[in-house]
Amino acid sequence: MIVRNRITDKPIPLQELENEFHDPSCGALITFVGKVRNHHEGKKVASLTYEVYTPMAEKIFDAIRQEAISQFGVKKLSIVHRVGPLQIGDVAVWVGVEAAHRDQAFLACHYAIDELKKRAPIWKKEFYEEGDSQWVVCHHV
Repeated sequence: MIVRNRITDKPIPLQELENEFHDPSCGALITFVGKVRNHHEGKKVASLTYEVYTPMAEKIFDAIRQEAISQFGVKKLSIVHRVGPLQIGDVAVWVGVEAAHRDQAFLACHYAIDELKKRAPIWKKEFYEEGDSQWVVCHHV
């Protein structure tokens, strides 16, 4: 499997993704795993679903990747986001960054997830234990 930015409706294979980062010139591998939590703004979340405008999201993921590589000098960065129905504890998003040094990797990873939340056309609908649901703004940083 070649690591690249992508959107998937399948579970995100964390170990497979991490195994693709093995540049011998790099001393840091930072990963961010975003999971579905069971609460939001005082409500108990039962499940959620993500919808995406894939062509635009993929372009934005690529732009974020290039920006992070340029700004922080990292060797490799990848973003994977899951769409469709997800349950509590499921992995919704993964970001992997490989760099010569940890500071670069941490900064690039933080940048990538924040920019994804701000810019990507991804919408989240939460379903609550009380039986109601609502679309939630995903670009809070």
